[in-house]
Amino acid sequence: MYKGILHTHYLVVILFLFIYVIKTVLLLSNKTDLLAKFSKKIKVPEMIVSFLFLGTGIYLMTQLPFGSKYDYLLWIKLVMVFSSIPIAVIGFKKSNKMLAALSLLLITGSFGLAEVYHKKKGIAKTIETTNPESTDGKSLYLANCGLCHGDDGKLGMSGAKDITASNLDVSGIKEIIMHGKGAMPAAQVNEEQANAISEYVNSQIKGH
Repeated sequence: MYKGILHTHYLVVILFLFIYVIKTVLLLSNKTDLLAKFSKKIKVPEMIVSFLFLGTGIYLMTQLPFGSKYDYLLWIKLVMVFSSIPIAVIGFKKSNKMLAALSLLLITGSFGLAEVYHKKKGIAKTIETTNPESTDGKSLYLANCGLCHGDDGKLGMSGAKDITASNLDVSGIKEIIMHGKGAMPAAQVNEEQANAISEYVNSQIKGH
């Protein structure tokens, strides 16, 4: 369920941004007639997207483990999101270009802040819970990977891949752990620990 809602959230976020970018560009370009027609045509879809955006976002927040020193970033994000909504309503209603642009800036910034929050929280958890000399694959996996991948490798937090569906062998897994890939940063571990995590993932998570 979590993974489905996460993917739905990402989709509606993209649609939400897309709609607001178009409306803001039209307003800034003084194409008020076209903006009025566009707004009227997408009124219902926009309401649905907005509802899903807020609903899925609230659900995902309830699934987050709090207690990190970086939690303040999440609260700043929430303030930015909820401030942008009334600013956008007023901005487009009164054709105020500055308010419309500010609203789009707040929404865009909030998404970027969310990514920073998840990355910093993951690194902080690793530093706080990992024994620098530990070579236990399970404990290292839970400390370094559990936040996003989950105990079973299927959590999918912050866009993390389903590990159980991966075709990588031990060396391939180790390479990603050591150097990162895409939005996933390199784990704060040495080569021996990376190898221990890789073997644990391959034997216990993937079941090979």
